[in-house]
Amino acid sequence: MEEIRPAEARDAFRIAEIYVMNYRINFYPFFLNDAYYFGELNVPDAAAEYAEGSEALAQTFVYDDGVIKGFVRIRGTEIEKLFVEPALQSRGIGAGLLRFARKHGADHLWALEYNKRGIAFYQRNGFRLTGEKMTEDECVPLVKMQYAAAGSVPQEDQP
Repeated sequence: MEEIRPAEARDAFRIAEIYVMNYRINFYPFFLNDAYYFGELNVPDAAAEYAEGSEALAQTFVYDDGVIKGFVRIRGTEIEKLFVEPALQSRGIGAGLLRFARKHGADHLWALEYNKRGIAFYQRNGFRLTGEKMTEDECVPLVKMQYAAAGSVPQEDQP
């Protein structure tokens, strides 16, 4: 049974494992930065971000059916992070987390421009590219995606 609940400090290490593995699998091939992806980016440091009382912890929700399989972090109306354990992807967990975020008012996100698989996932779930772009950390190209209500015409499809 699907269960999405607020993250707790005891979940920090598992959240960090999912986060680090996804970054290495999905983003390393584009940036090939060994020092960052296999040095600076590590589970203990990522877990520290989710310490008791932290803003990150307060904004994070986990998919937990006895095992934490994914998480979503929501800040206001933005989905800041959404990751599923790589070995468990394509089983509806990410879609469930996305529905949860939508029910809690999240309507947009920034995706790595190179992440075609992630962008396709969001598009299948009602999000559309807005045409807005930004660069994070001087070298990370991001594209904005907005939830398109049923019947609306996404901005990039308008005449």
